[in-house]
Amino acid sequence: MPRLLLPFLFLALVSNRLISQNITVVPIELNLAGGQVQRIQKFPSQFVSPRNVDIWLPEKYSKSQTYAVLYMHDGNMLFDPADTWNKQEWGVDEAMVTLASNNVIRDAIVVGIWNVPEERHADYFPQKAFDYLSESDQKRVLEDAGKSNLSIASQFSADRYLKFLVTELKPFIDSNYSTQTDMNNTFVAGSSMGGLISMYAVAEYPDVFGGAACISTHWPGIAPSDDNPVPKAIFDYMKDNFPEASNHKMYFDYGTETLDAYYEKYASDLDQLFASKGYVKGNYVNLKFKGDAHDENSWRSRIDQPLTFLLSKSDE
Repeated sequence: MPRLLLPFLFLALVSNRLISQNITVVPIELNLAGGQVQRIQKFPSQFVSPRNVDIWLPEKYSKSQTYAVLYMHDGNMLFDPADTWNKQEWGVDEAMVTLASNNVIRDAIVVGIWNVPEERHADYFPQKAFDYLSESDQKRVLEDAGKSNLSIASQFSADRYLKFLVTELKPFIDSNYSTQTDMNNTFVAGSSMGGLISMYAVAEYPDVFGGAACISTHWPGIAPSDDNPVPKAIFDYMKDNFPEASNHKMYFDYGTETLDAYYEKYASDLDQLFASKGYVKGNYVNLKFKGDAHDENSWRSRIDQPLTFLLSKSDE
């Protein structure tokens, strides 16, 4: 190990210990189909604003066995409509219980990372993709973001958000729960901007995450427009940085109504990009759901698809 890395690793260890000492995990009462949710209120971080983290454990969770881990963005939208702004939720607990009882998926826990609403866009926008824009396009995108009150107009924080996830939250989860820590059992998922940050997580940390579910991925990055340069910049970033097909698996999908209606035009480019990286059926899908809209009710209706793709028992 290079000598220069030792002070950094020592500081990281000390930092993680200090963070862990300030964390309290509390079981909470939610209307669940099965299992239990434990909550960390305002998980402390050196990199991002404190935020709640929910950990869903299956009914027969036991420290005598180990579990795959699925990290999900917008964690406040996953389990109980009482926690959500629109009284809709993904129904992740229902889907996990059903799939597990039918012996479709491996034993897994779900870690739901709540968003901070005023910082969500900055946390989830693929930060390095912005560098693929020309200077004039960068200026225009930031101006458009400002008009829409999107937080990237004043800051970018996706790289810090992923550092929080990889160097603070994951070590805490692996130290306090009975997890399989390797990349083949560590996944990430989200919808809309959460789909972008899920893709970005695999691109930036391919040795940490074995795959992602990118649901109704918001390729425009900002408000959709005919001459929006952001999607091309994201695709150019992916061409240069996304890992070749090996142990990774990627799930994408989109609906056809409301905001999702803007996404189909990117499907062919996405398919070509992943084909060029060696991805084939089995480790890559890009599904169209006719009639589905850009909302939690639509994602709930098909959440079994990405969960099965990432956590399939046949892939153990």
